[in-house]
Amino acid sequence: MMPKRAIVREPGDKYAKCISSHPQRHTIDVALARKQHGNYCRTLEELGIEVIKLPRDDEHPDSCFVEDNAVVFGRKALICRMAKDSRRGEEVGVEAILSKYLKIWRAFSPATIEGGDVIHLEHKFISGITQRTNHAGTHQLGEWLKVKVDTVVDKSIVHLKSYVNYLGQGKMISTARYAEHPSLSGFEILKVRDEDWYSTNNIVVGDTVIMPKGFPKTQSLVRKSGFEVIPLEMTEFPKCEGALTCLSILF
Repeated sequence: MMPKRAIVREPGDKYAKCISSHPQRHTIDVALARKQHGNYCRTLEELGIEVIKLPRDDEHPDSCFVEDNAVVFGRKALICRMAKDSRRGEEVGVEAILSKYLKIWRAFSPATIEGGDVIHLEHKFISGITQRTNHAGTHQLGEWLKVKVDTVVDKSIVHLKSYVNYLGQGKMISTARYAEHPSLSGFEILKVRDEDWYSTNNIVVGDTVIMPKGFPKTQSLVRKSGFEVIPLEMTEFPKCEGALTCLSILF
């Protein structure tokens, strides 16, 4: 998978007030989060990605998690209708940038849909039906982008891509919880330990996988499957229930 561009936005002044039930939320270090975000952006640039930096949004605590704002496929983008009122408004800056490159359409009520639920494959999507995305959202996604959308229903989770991702080459990385789901049939599954679930959220650029540091068993599994691995320190993002894919829109 070889994207050309990435839209990003560094954590704002209110980042520590993000939507989160993480037990270490009270330890969020905004300055460190910005440092880690900067390293993330440099890594993408070193891999040949043009990084488009949106102005910082200091009004919306979760605004650095731009992935949730839009889903891109081909020459079109769906601007998402996010589930939480506190996040609505984040998408305005994202829409302004994407409209320079792509045809745009906005999801509308009763749909809720967030990019963190949508796994991109070559010819279809797999989307979670979760706390943040509903069936109306996936229907509108498929209708606008003219693409098949398979679903994994689990209302106990925030986003599907916290547990399952597509690496390319017909290979999925997944926790055991979803490895046998019918939507994943036909793929080679790289199964990780349930306690290493955070390591399944990663970014693929060509044959390189960017992963969070601290998961040597998952890194070894991915390397043995034929990929280069770049581990990044991401300590301040799980505290806001965010991860690597959350921090960019790749297209």
